Amino acid sequence: MADTLTPAARSERMSRIRGTDTRPELLLRKNLHAMGMRYKLHDKRLPGRPDLVFPRYKAVVLVHGCFWHRHGGCKVASTPKSNVEFWQRKFAANVARDKINAQALAALGWSVIVVWECEVNTPAKARETAASVARRLRAASET
Repeated sequence: MADTLTPAARSERMSRIRGTDTRPELLLRKNLHAMGMRYKLHDKRLPGRPDLVFPRYKAVVLVHGCFWHRHGGCKVASTPKSNVEFWQRKFAANVARDKINAQALAALGWSVIVVWECEVNTPAKARETAASVARRLRAASET
């Protein structure tokens, strides 16, 4: 299917995509905070500026969009039909950067938890995922 937008309109639409305070991130943050979990946001001192930083547990949570970070097996992670080579390079670079950042965080002694957009796209899923993250953080601190 061909793009129905002009290049200028597509550029405008793409420029509105945020990297912080996304809906999935806000849903997860709201639920974790309600559970008493306290965190810092986007710590610039850490590789990749993780979405949520839990210094108490020496852990970070990365909230990945399924489309941009290529969630395997997820229907949202489809590749656009036009300009396929561009998108493949873009997605490969995103995945490579994610891997490098996760390895750098682990090398610094941080536990890394990845939460996918589709795991928090409804209030019920967000509550369930937040509870799972909280359990993982607490379990990690006990070891």
